[in-house]
Amino acid sequence: MTQSNMPVKRTLWPHIAALPAWSLAVPLMGVLILAGAWGRPLGLAMGMFLTVTLFAAVGAAIHHAEVVAHRVGEPFGTLVLAVAVTIIEVALIVALMLAGGEGANTLARDTVFSAVMIVCNGILGLSLLVGGVRHGVLAFRVEGTSPALASLGALAGLALVIPSFTTTTVGPSYSTSQLAFAGITSLVLYGVFVFVQTVRHRDYFLPVDTANEELHAAPPPNWVAWTALGLLLVSLVAVVGLAKALAPALDAGVAAAGLPHAVAGVVIALVVLLPETGAALRAAHGNRMQTSINLALGSGLASIGLTIPVVALLSPLFPFPLALGLPPMQIVLLTLTLLIATTTLGSGRATVMQGAVHLVLFASFLFLTVVP
Repeated sequence: MTQSNMPVKRTLWPHIAALPAWSLAVPLMGVLILAGAWGRPLGLAMGMFLTVTLFAAVGAAIHHAEVVAHRVGEPFGTLVLAVAVTIIEVALIVALMLAGGEGANTLARDTVFSAVMIVCNGILGLSLLVGGVRHGVLAFRVEGTSPALASLGALAGLALVIPSFTTTTVGPSYSTSQLAFAGITSLVLYGVFVFVQTVRHRDYFLPVDTANEELHAAPPPNWVAWTALGLLLVSLVAVVGLAKALAPALDAGVAAAGLPHAVAGVVIALVVLLPETGAALRAAHGNRMQTSINLALGSGLASIGLTIPVVALLSPLFPFPLALGLPPMQIVLLTLTLLIATTTLGSGRATVMQGAVHLVLFASFLFLTVVP
């Protein structure tokens, strides 16, 4: 075979390799297994099998998200994963709230608060730790992190703090008009942020080190990217569905252990956010800290910016008033998180020290959820 006959095979292989057999099979198998187990009581063996399937689906989601991200480039790639996960998460929250009793009136609040603490302390802290250990000083763009953190602080305060101090209604809730105002402003602010991130100032959210070899690798063709996007959505459906299927067993275990009910919500939030966590850690390991921060803060923004408007729109269907305001201890944790995140992301440089601080806050959040 002459050298002129070689390029076709060699150029096709990287695109085929972007979708290995396991990444095609796992999402479809996850959905089929979910359909077979839906609504059935779970024994120990079935619970373990679903747990293994869940983590396999998470791995597939991370892989396909990276394929899509490589095709569309930053910051669109991180936005795809953040919005896809959040849309499915919102659907799960609404379904559980509609099916639940009055005890579900804090579900939206607890889920959004857990998501903010996970992304701002857990994902960010782990990314700083992994990247700092491997690369020393990590660089990112302040002009990208500052507006993201400011938007997250404003949305978190509007959705989770102010309801505890309003006087129109009794308890940590909004009146109908206040809830509508919060929903509209949350959606508008998130929309402006997405416009700034993807159109007006896209360069603010690009990785600092453009000499990275991954950035120069040839992106996959459109058909590979569209296939990966479809499989990403299937994987996320499997992740969220399997988490919901395992939720009753988790609730029973939490109750049997005498733990607060909020523990189950935190565990489910941790599982749902696993794809973003894995993608952020891989980016940090490759010295792409800006991508990790885009994923972390973007996930928190999407969680609030999409959940609150949907909950506000569907609130007349809920058989109970929504409790959105956080208790005092959670308000203190949220304030500490935003304050320390401001110092961490305000210089454009970070090390393992900042990662350790955020992980201590994350551990405090988990511990105080179990021992309030």
